[in-house]
Amino acid sequence: MTAIFIENITLEEFLKLPHIDESPAWEYINGQALQKTMPGGKHSLLQKRLVGVIDTAGSNYEAFPELRCTFANRSIVADIAVVASNQIPLDESGDISSTGINFAPAWIIEILSPDQSQTRVTGNILHCMRNGTQLGWLIDPYERSIIVYRLDVLPDILSGADVLPVLEGMNLTLAVNDIFAWLQRVS
Repeated sequence: MTAIFIENITLEEFLKLPHIDESPAWEYINGQALQKTMPGGKHSLLQKRLVGVIDTAGSNYEAFPELRCTFANRSIVADIAVVASNQIPLDESGDISSTGINFAPAWIIEILSPDQSQTRVTGNILHCMRNGTQLGWLIDPYERSIIVYRLDVLPDILSGADVLPVLEGMNLTLAVNDIFAWLQRVS
């Protein structure tokens, strides 16, 4: 698949483009507007299940699929952005804002899709970690592994029965196998 991009554009110009939130969404990285890869079935199912599990974990956080996160001269659309409930931006009527967030989420989860650049996705996670994100997961459904990023610790590659770290105060225990079991279909 050929990447679609626009070079030499400022973040302000990018955010004014009318098509950046069309599917698949566009991101702004290093002066370029880049369109994300269209996700497949594995990606969509994992995203749906993770949002549900995180939201029912009984914590002060909420999970958002495909949320635009614009901060530190980059605008990305995280597969899942987990945000503290008291940081969710509201509009003048008290409804959740439709513009996304202007800060790094507490936890970012990215799920690799076919033909997606692991380098670009890793770059987005690292950008978040450098700007306030506490935890990052890069889920590879094809390798059945998850790379975990935490502050001040080298990344870990977890698989099988390895238990995944979550945000402090979150009542959630998941092993890597639990996540990939969601992909299995029993007839």
